[in-house]
Amino acid sequence: MTTKEQVYQLYKDHASMPYIAPDRDLATWLLDAKPVPKRNMEPLADGLLAGDIILLWRIQFDTFTTDSVFPKYFEYTYGIYAPKHLADLVANGYAVVETAFDSLDHLNATMKKSILKTKGVTGLSKMKAADLDAALKEHFSEEDLAATFSIRGYKLTAKGENALAENQDVIDRHPKKKF
Repeated sequence: MTTKEQVYQLYKDHASMPYIAPDRDLATWLLDAKPVPKRNMEPLADGLLAGDIILLWRIQFDTFTTDSVFPKYFEYTYGIYAPKHLADLVANGYAVVETAFDSLDHLNATMKKSILKTKGVTGLSKMKAADLDAALKEHFSEEDLAATFSIRGYKLTAKGENALAENQDVIDRHPKKKF
């Protein structure tokens, strides 16, 4: 039996086939395969999968950005290709990409000062975070600011918040870090 046939056998009873990265060494993985649980591949309301709910859960912490790295658990535990699913969540109105001004909280003070220096703003060393944000709003339009940095945050919409609330059981099953 080929490795592809073995993978098919492993997932033949799942509602949908989990995503498997093209560069995954299937032969090695199959030696100790821990398949994506069936329940993670069963469609929830609106066709979402458990992995989509975990993406929404991550977004709601206000730390998820266009530069965020996707943990391997999205593929290995939830069976999704997270970048595509994130794009789908945005396209379907569950989340939005923030504007440049809304994404300022993802920049540190040094970055903000550097941006303000391009406009010749002085007195930057005395400015606190709120002062820097105010100066940016005073000296930049959204379009001008957007051209100075690329990182953007993601924000849940009301639809995304509802999907999270309706699928709390998925979040409860997800392992949490202990602090």
